[in-house]
Amino acid sequence: MISEHSERLAMPDIHPQTPILVGVGQIIDRLGEDSYQAFSAVDLAAQATERALEDTQTDGAALRAMVDTVAGVRQSEMTIPGTTAPLGRSDNFPRSVAARLAMNPKRAILEVGGGHSPQHLVTELAADIAAGRSRVAIALGSDAISTTRWFANKETRPNFTEHVEGDLEDRGYGLAGQMSVEAANHGLTDAPSLFALFENARRARLGLSRAEYADEIGRLFAPFTQVAARNPYASNPVARSANELTTPTEANRPIAEPYLRYVVARDQVNQGAAVILTSVDAARELGIPEHTWIFIHGHATCRERPLLDHEDFGVAPAAQLATRRALDMAGLTPDDIATWDFYSCFPVPVFNAAVDGLGLSPDDPRRLTVTGGLPFFGGAGNNYSMHAIAETVQRLRQCPGSYGFVGANGGVMSKYSTAVYSTAPTEWVPDESAELQAVIDAKPAVSQVTRAEGWATVETYTVKHGRDGVRTGIVIGRLERTGERFIAQAIESDKQALAILDLEQPVGQRIWITNTGPGNRFTVSPERAAELCPARPPALRAAYEHLRVERDGHLLIVTIDRPDVKNALIPPAHEELAEVFDAYLADDDLWVAILTGAGDSFCAGNDLSYAATGGQTYLPRSGFAGLTSREGINKPVIAAVNGPAVGGGFEAVLACHLVVADETAHFALSEVKVGLIATAGGIVRLPRIIPEKVATELLVTGRTITANELATIGVVNRLASAGGAVSAARDLAEEIMRASPSSVRHTLELMNETQGISDVAEAIGKRTSVFDDLMATEDAAEGMRAFAEKRTPIWRNR
Repeated sequence: MISEHSERLAMPDIHPQTPILVGVGQIIDRLGEDSYQAFSAVDLAAQATERALEDTQTDGAALRAMVDTVAGVRQSEMTIPGTTAPLGRSDNFPRSVAARLAMNPKRAILEVGGGHSPQHLVTELAADIAAGRSRVAIALGSDAISTTRWFANKETRPNFTEHVEGDLEDRGYGLAGQMSVEAANHGLTDAPSLFALFENARRARLGLSRAEYADEIGRLFAPFTQVAARNPYASNPVARSANELTTPTEANRPIAEPYLRYVVARDQVNQGAAVILTSVDAARELGIPEHTWIFIHGHATCRERPLLDHEDFGVAPAAQLATRRALDMAGLTPDDIATWDFYSCFPVPVFNAAVDGLGLSPDDPRRLTVTGGLPFFGGAGNNYSMHAIAETVQRLRQCPGSYGFVGANGGVMSKYSTAVYSTAPTEWVPDESAELQAVIDAKPAVSQVTRAEGWATVETYTVKHGRDGVRTGIVIGRLERTGERFIAQAIESDKQALAILDLEQPVGQRIWITNTGPGNRFTVSPERAAELCPARPPALRAAYEHLRVERDGHLLIVTIDRPDVKNALIPPAHEELAEVFDAYLADDDLWVAILTGAGDSFCAGNDLSYAATGGQTYLPRSGFAGLTSREGINKPVIAAVNGPAVGGGFEAVLACHLVVADETAHFALSEVKVGLIATAGGIVRLPRIIPEKVATELLVTGRTITANELATIGVVNRLASAGGAVSAARDLAEEIMRASPSSVRHTLELMNETQGISDVAEAIGKRTSVFDDLMATEDAAEGMRAFAEKRTPIWRNR
């Protein structure tokens, strides 16, 4: 802060609603130090806010009374759905902090997750002030991650649970476009692996060797460590050389190539920071010294497209566009900026925005950080950039008239918020990011495939290193035949596949992709894929773990045998069902199949308890129960429903050709009641089978419908007495098997071919070989001959 005798900038006439930053505060509670106090996240944020209030150099009571908005950055334990808070947490974080400080704001905000959120909040609150919707607002955030981990498994531990009354504008997680089940199924569940994809694509684009790129990373981050070493709020204030950062050791172990431990974000911290904003007229009313005021000269926020939609993994245009726009709005060039802070959870966000986007050098004497960056300063979860803003404010006050830049990354290079700050007065300029976003959104979509097969080339990659020494290779690539993008993983035992990723430059290498139940697998050739994942000839086994399979002449009866969980299915059970139906469709001597459940249930859908305890969740290519995604089923499958058919169980019923249900049977697509949706065909099939309004009601309410009701609207073909579904299904199967199996098969084939044709005349006139193929069968000749001879035909199914 400058002294009373320092040179000050003259304050021109300026609009009284112009937003300004008037107070900043930070705190750290280092585990293991004498000063450690085991603060909760609320305590940390309150302490930081108290320091920000003191930083305004005005009457604290008057300022507290004028605070109308408190906006909190989402803590780590509230960032991902399902994450627990081992020590408890506040149910209204911003109001808990306000209560500590005797404030009662009209508005409380809990921002979406993401490291961009501190800068985005500051910009948003500034816009509210400029529009007259607010006069005094506080943005704050904190995390007690280190304390939570330390006490989580201890018998004696603090309780951070708080309940505070009052409205809360909870904006949710903000994860749309950032989370993908497909990515998770291929091992892309952690930030280092995801950011490594961008890092390795960038290395390939620059044509650098592994050693050269490691030198680039070291040269980028060594100056960051020097800044952190001088920062009293840094969690790891240790200066390291470039060589130290990029040389593997026991402490600096590989995480995900090309990352070693020292260059990835440090989140095990206890830190908090806060920023106070007011209007010019409110600051004057409170008597806040004008030489402490900080103005926002430029700002922008942009978001990237989802991970697999990136046009080029070597660049991230959202950050570059947002950075340039903030500078342009301020009327500045990079040479005009005195301080920089580029969000630095990993090297690539800094490379992308600062080096590639602005042409800055890692050796720039101004440094590319004011804090020391996330690997060295640390990061209070999503709140890191609040510290960057606080540091920038302090430095700008020491050099009046200079300019500071803050760039904040959210998600996986997903969102970027920027601002240019200065003590130099300027009026507020409204956000102009929409046109930048339109440029990003207008980029051509990349064609993608979930289940990939064939030769392909590597676009980018990483190798994850487990603490147990297990290496897992992950690639994003393009199929040679179609150009479609996919994700694939190497089977851990496939040393040949991992050797591809050990080459000097894996990007551009040719690989072979095979789809398996758990996901796509890559290896060196189709021959190697056949060794690792040998094709299973379609045949019935003598026994199954999760099923009972009975063959009775031309009839196959498949019973899901997991009655202790109401026949809910897990991936191995889906795989067995897929195998059984593969065998059924390939066996010319099997003409009809019945699917039912053991005990008093048909199927209760997916086993959610299995998934909730960490079991891998996936479906085979043929879908739920081996049926729902299977194309062109040309032999009848009858669902014999006893008791409940719920969720995926009902979807399996809908995938069958015919349905027999006993009087105890009931059905529901209940996914919405457990936070899911009916993606195994229920959303698609049900509105095509029953009236759309009825289907919509069932889908959006999850309500149960009886067998009688479904029979009335044409879903259930036959009703049976309690316990009689299989017997009635056998009777129906016998009727079908009295007909020509060839005719039945070709009937179903023609139904499949014409199902998508809405015009009846067009469907009837569709050119097809189905009838010609039927007329070439023995059964066709036998049927006409038996009719002429007035005898029962003898069918051969050929």
